[in-house]
Amino acid sequence: MLVISRFRYDEDLVDRARGELEVCVTQFAARPGFVAGTVGRALDDPTLWVLTTSWENVGAYRRALSSYDIKMQVVPMLAHAIDEPSAYEVIIGEGATTPNSVRPRGE
Repeated sequence: MLVISRFRYDEDLVDRARGELEVCVTQFAARPGFVAGTVGRALDDPTLWVLTTSWENVGAYRRALSSYDIKMQVVPMLAHAIDEPSAYEVIIGEGATTPNSVRPRGE
C-alpha cells in the first residue's frame, strides 16, 4: 500500500518543512508494517512537498494512524496536507497486489 501526502510550505520555511516531514517518516518507521518512507520537493515548485510511505497492507497503515505517538506527533502535521486522496493500492511493481473490486460500501 502506498500513501502520498502533499504539502505547501512557503519558500522561507524549508527548514520547518524538512524537520516536520522527517518527524513523520521517523515516527511511521517505528510502526509495524512500515516498509519505506521518503520526503521530496517539486523541482518546478519549491513550495510543494511530498511525503510518501509504503506499508505491508492497509491494516498496518490504519493501525499506525491509531497509535498514540502518531496521533500526537504526525496526525497534526497530516492535517495540513493538501485535501486529496492519499492512499493507493499498488497495482504494478514491487508490492503489487490484485486490485480491490470497486463496489459501493455496505454491500
